[in-house]
Amino acid sequence: MTSADAVEVAASPEAIAARLAASRYLADDSLATAIFLAIRLGKPLLLEGAPGVGKTEAAKAVAELLGRELVRLQCYEGIDAGHALYEWNYQRQLLAIRHAGEHEIDIYDDRFLIARPLLQVLRAPEQRVLLVDEIDRSDHEFEALLLEFLSDFQISIPERGTIRAATQPIVILTSNRTRELAEALRRRCVYHWIVYPDAQREAEIIMLRAGGVAEATARAVANAVQEIRARPLAKPPGIAEAVEWANAATILEKGGSPWPQAFRRAIGVLIKDEEDLSAIAPELGRIVEEALG
Repeated sequence: MTSADAVEVAASPEAIAARLAASRYLADDSLATAIFLAIRLGKPLLLEGAPGVGKTEAAKAVAELLGRELVRLQCYEGIDAGHALYEWNYQRQLLAIRHAGEHEIDIYDDRFLIARPLLQVLRAPEQRVLLVDEIDRSDHEFEALLLEFLSDFQISIPERGTIRAATQPIVILTSNRTRELAEALRRRCVYHWIVYPDAQREAEIIMLRAGGVAEATARAVANAVQEIRARPLAKPPGIAEAVEWANAATILEKGGSPWPQAFRRAIGVLIKDEEDLSAIAPELGRIVEEALG
């Protein structure tokens, strides 16, 4: 999809929300507006929020609505330019030199270049969406490198010269806010903070993504998860875990486990920390009973 096509798809925040819903992602007005502005202004979109609120899924849905491939750069402590930009395949270069013998060979040909996510997007900006996932897990040096990339959308390869994007790529960054990002990076982006959905919206998400889950089950799961998240847990369950819980409980119920036993037996797909399980176990029965109404 070309840049002009992307602008046409992003005709309004309402159009964005409708297209996202068709991709099974429910976005509220504020998120749809942030995506709309990022596309129309040609700015990166920075999505922050707690783990599990749907930041990465939002990026996947944006790529789908634009008909583009999602190129994901997963950040981690110690990530460097070689993992983000490009690397030379030294083994292939050495083999090529040996096989060439006395003949000349260009060891900096494309076939020896390993394109990492940033270079992949520069080469085909109208076919790809760049997701820089969990930028807060990287260090300040990598954040500075990314800021430079976002400023010019180009990469200088000493052996090849400068590669520039023909058009400005669509870039989405996510952060769990484990550390503060540089102000310079924030200023460059359209910003949105994603919160956990309320019970009604979460029930709609569960029904949209869980397949064969009944509406009453989805609403019960949403109500129970809302109360569970309100507890001081080390790892509160995300939306994906709520969907999995609804699916798992439904499977158990169809296999003969009555409500609410099916919910209690499936708790391991919702809570995935031993201390959290111990903390919630004494009240789980009551929470489920009240959620079922």
